[in-house]
Amino acid sequence: MTELGIGIGWRPEIADAVEGLSGIDWVEVVAENICADHLPDSLTRLRERGVTVVPHGVSLGLGGADRPDPARLAALGEKAVALGAPLVTEHIAFVRAGGPLTATPQLEAGHLLPVPRTWDALDVLCENVRIAQDALPVPLALENIAALVSWPGEELSEGRFLAELVERTGVRLLIDVANLHTNHVNRGEDPARALSELPVEAIAYVHVAGGVERDGVWHDTHAHPVPDAVLDVLADLASRVAPPGVLLERDDDFPAAEELGDELRAIRRTITAVGARSSGAEGVGTAHQHGTLSSKSAPRATLLIGAGARVSGGPMPGVTPVLPVAPVPETAPTPTPGARQRVAVAQAALLSALVAGTPVPEGFDSRRLGVQSRALAAKRAGVVAKVAPELPEILGKGYRPAFLAYARSRPMTGGYRRDALDFAEHLLVAGRPEDPAARRRLTEWWQDRSGSRPPGRAARLVRAARHALVRK
Repeated sequence: MTELGIGIGWRPEIADAVEGLSGIDWVEVVAENICADHLPDSLTRLRERGVTVVPHGVSLGLGGADRPDPARLAALGEKAVALGAPLVTEHIAFVRAGGPLTATPQLEAGHLLPVPRTWDALDVLCENVRIAQDALPVPLALENIAALVSWPGEELSEGRFLAELVERTGVRLLIDVANLHTNHVNRGEDPARALSELPVEAIAYVHVAGGVERDGVWHDTHAHPVPDAVLDVLADLASRVAPPGVLLERDDDFPAAEELGDELRAIRRTITAVGARSSGAEGVGTAHQHGTLSSKSAPRATLLIGAGARVSGGPMPGVTPVLPVAPVPETAPTPTPGARQRVAVAQAALLSALVAGTPVPEGFDSRRLGVQSRALAAKRAGVVAKVAPELPEILGKGYRPAFLAYARSRPMTGGYRRDALDFAEHLLVAGRPEDPAARRRLTEWWQDRSGSRPPGRAARLVRAARHALVRK
């Protein structure tokens, strides 16, 4: 696997800026935001310039109780092939819960939620990862996530959990240092301890992002500048291993290209300083022309991943090549009897409390769950506004309060596009908005996208019954 170097998350809003940034070796694109047979022109131009593009999935839910959806795996694989990507990445998280395993309606979180660090959850995750690895055409790396809440009764630290995952599956890791900082503030977890316990030699690349602290809670927004505390965690990681790549993430409130460039330079300076401390300034200059870490000029460290597969390590300067990763076992262990069922019940109870207003499961911090619940609703409102920008245009200032009121009683059971249609239908059934012209525009929008007329009384009764069942 070719080393990556320094990169940035590609987003449509900053596509022109990304193309104009100097010293960018690679970009990462959210896999669900592109089609394999119709890539954005900007990504095509970047690829033609030799810039590596890595698809980053957010919807597999490999930490969930269900086995991975074959259709989602196939779609992710097709995008990796279309992009010529050397690997794909996903998250150690669950994104939906309920369904056949719990005999309850399936709910969507619209967000990455933490898996409990228990042996049951680890068994389930490992089997899901092996299924994904077998289905994907390129190697897989998994990202640690940020969380506002902690599961009661956890049996493993984050570092131990990741180490066990790598040992059992041979999967590589995408370490997000901003998420380590977030978990330090929100859950009291020491980033240095996590880095000391996890197998740093299995790192495929690193995420760096910004956030903001409000009322003692750190929100991993990806919409603020990268703070010094996150760069400190990056420096700690880089002092332990040469990561093959480091990537700046920005998902909202996009700054000018000059500010993005400043953040990238701060990341490079952090890595360069670590290399200089580790081996002196000798040899660093050639790898950092104009402050840029070049993946094509820096020395390489070779890793051994899995059953003898050669993988190139990082171009980071001044760090000794790392040791081999443990081989992947010939036969993957299967979850213990009942593990999936136990994980399914626990995750469904948590997600239902977050999005459907059911009681807080025993052992959870109700205040933190309230913060998480509000954050999920706010994110849901924001994403729906992006997916269906006509809705805030039609509803004006009333969009956000109307959507948040809707979200309190209507958990998401499908994707965001379905959610936008359901929200519009909910308003129309209630005779809203009050302004006749706005209601007419909303009706036309809904009809155009749903291919249906607004529901009659019988259909409204069916929907009301269905929502009542979801809330039970």
